Amino acid sequence: ETSLYKLCEADRIVELVLAGQLDLAAGHAALRALERPADWRANLQQVAGFGVAAASVAGLLRLPWLDIATAAVIGTLVGLLVIASRGRPNMAEADDAIAGILAGGLAALVATFVAPLNLNTVVIASMIVLMPGMALTNAFSELTSQHLISGTARMFGALATLLKLTVGTMIALIALEMVGLEPQVRAWRPQPYWVEWCAVVTASWAFAALFRAGRRDILLVMAAAITGYTISRLGGQWLGSPIGVFLSALVITVAGNGYAQWRNRPGALIRVPGIIMLVPGSTSLRTLLVAVQQQDVVAGQQAAITVLNVLLALIAGLLVGNLLLPARRSL
Repeated sequence: ETSLYKLCEADRIVELVLAGQLDLAAGHAALRALERPADWRANLQQVAGFGVAAASVAGLLRLPWLDIATAAVIGTLVGLLVIASRGRPNMAEADDAIAGILAGGLAALVATFVAPLNLNTVVIASMIVLMPGMALTNAFSELTSQHLISGTARMFGALATLLKLTVGTMIALIALEMVGLEPQVRAWRPQPYWVEWCAVVTASWAFAALFRAGRRDILLVMAAAITGYTISRLGGQWLGSPIGVFLSALVITVAGNGYAQWRNRPGALIRVPGIIMLVPGSTSLRTLLVAVQQQDVVAGQQAAITVLNVLLALIAGLLVGNLLLPARRSL
């Protein structure tokens, strides 16, 4: 539910009130005006963001074209589901589980009747926007900052989301198994490197759309997302994945804080999109899926260790970055 546009507008209003250019009543009215519901153009952009993000993540993983297309279609449907659940509290409570049923069921049907898929990876890519990787990162960051209550609440909220996504996916897969359908699974990543780097660009646009960046900030948000991924990728190849994530988080944090002080605007414009492709949401879901599918906790241990390593590297980068160049304010 991040809206970078509203965040920037709220920050601007606060600055005007502090400078005495707006009184409290006018500032309050300006903030309340930001609560207007999204129109159909904004909803369409969100749905497109879901589909493009799913296809882009599949491209980043260099999956076959059928896997990419399947992830894109399912991701778009998940986006429609999320938009439909807004304003419907009963549906919103279950939308993660419903999304898991939708993603797992459609991916399994394609793998059964069309061609084999990298099944778990396609399911994860198609639901990538719902993954609570950012929530997990924020939770650990708050816990290390001694904000124990909010950090604990955020962590268990993220775990609840992961459980609902896992339960929904497993319901679909088990239901299809009970009716005699057997999805054909493969582990194949044949795409050349140019597909991965094209996917980085499309993913950056998708997250700019999903984070509701203002028009003036779209290129900045895309540049931050591309930079964060590139530093992590190249640094990981050279020094190892955790160090690459640490360097990326460090550079993005310093860049965000520097931009905030230079332009007197929220550093989140750079920080949030810069680390979004580094957070371990997809790996967290893979840990649970593997453990449930194989009924073996040990089977998911390697993925769980990867999640922990990424989280620690991210938090270390954020902390050191804030030490090197303090934030203008919490935004």
